[in-house]
Parts: sequence; structure tokens; C-alpha cells
Amino acid sequence: MLKHFDIIVHGYVQGVYYRGSALKVAQNLGISGFVQNLSDGSVYIEAEGLSENLTEFIAWCRQGPAHARVERLEVTPGICNQLDDFYIKR
Repeated sequence: MLKHFDIIVHGYVQGVYYRGSALKVAQNLGISGFVQNLSDGSVYIEAEGLSENLTEFIAWCRQGPAHARVERLEVTPGICNQLDDFYIKR
């Protein structure tokens, strides 16, 4: 079953290749959606996919790439939009 989550990642997550890493992880897991930097220094992600793949993706989001320091994650269920792929939104 497809699920959708809106995720906000707080901490030291900009300028550390968080978006590029999230893109690769999402594509490897077959997740669609997008990732973008927010003006407050956080990262916003919309992610759709199979429940088990989203669980793995959210676990990755809690750590992020090597130089990131994730302080907290806000994960909110949403409505599936039938997105086609995962991309970086600028």
C-alpha cells in the first residue's frame, strides 16, 4: 500500500549534501517525491512509497549524510499525490 509523509528535518542539514543524499536513498528505495531547503535552515521532504520503504527512508532521514547533524524530525502522514519520481526542488 502506498503511503505519503511530509518530513521536516531540523539541525545542521544544509550545505552538507543532505538533499543530494536523500535523492539517492529515495531513488534506491523506489520512493517518489521531492526534497528542498527551507529558509529557516531546515529541509522539507515529501515522500511517497511502500510502507516498508518509507520506514527505511525515514530511519535514514534521522541520520542523514556523514556531515549532517539531525536534531529532530517532524513526520506527518499526508495524502498520496501519485508522484512519478524523486527530485530536488529548488
